[in-house]
Amino acid sequence: MSLTAATRAETTKLFSTSIWWILAIVLFAYVAFTAAALGFVFASAATGSLPGDAPPLPEEGLAATLYSTATTVGYVFPLLVGTLMVTAEFRHKTLTPTFLATPRRGRVLAAKLAVGILIGVILGIIGIAAAVATSAAFLAGFGLETEFTSVETWAMIGRMLLAYVLWTLIGVGVGALVRNQVAAIVGVLVFTQFVEPIGRTAAAFVEGLSDVTRFLPGAASDALVGASVLSASMGQATSDDLEWWVGGLVLLGYAVVFVVLGHLASWRRDVS
Repeated sequence: MSLTAATRAETTKLFSTSIWWILAIVLFAYVAFTAAALGFVFASAATGSLPGDAPPLPEEGLAATLYSTATTVGYVFPLLVGTLMVTAEFRHKTLTPTFLATPRRGRVLAAKLAVGILIGVILGIIGIAAAVATSAAFLAGFGLETEFTSVETWAMIGRMLLAYVLWTLIGVGVGALVRNQVAAIVGVLVFTQFVEPIGRTAAAFVEGLSDVTRFLPGAASDALVGASVLSASMGQATSDDLEWWVGGLVLLGYAVVFVVLGHLASWRRDVS
């Protein structure tokens, strides 16, 4: 079977199941709710509308910070979809007929990566639309600039879309390396929701720790995008952040490492 035929088959596999659109709906709702909550608080702070003696939040960079909600909180969804694309096949043993039809397993993995790019773009559009539309509504409602006329805003949106694609590819690599679906999902959630956030928070207080944490995948993703709600909410300085292109290369590096390790250590083993 050619790579084109294998890619077509993998596309049919993914879009004939419900997991992708269920996660897409949850992604939209989660990002939109988070963007709404942060949009209200940040816009109120920027206009001095918060009660008490809270200092006003600078308006500069506020739109970018709120728009970055799409990746800061939403990146786990393309990561999960990419992981499930592979681990579901190990779990249900559907890889067996796939490998019988396409004995060249590397071609199957390449087809999954191609489909991963497609679903990453789709999820990226959904997540970005949820964050940008919701945040812009609050910014406009409080009389603040939405920055839609800025070229940098649209460049950042493009980088967010790229981040979604790279996270999906990382997920495919993780799924190929960690064949057990439960272990892969638990590992992804523990690292993204606990380990890295705690490490990056600690870096604000432990001298020298940021030299390590800035190369973590979530930090690299934020660097690629060029803005982060996490950094803004913790008041972290950005002087040590990676350049956006370096962040992109680091994130791509994670994808390459996981895919290569998965292919060498797990993908060529017997399915059952």
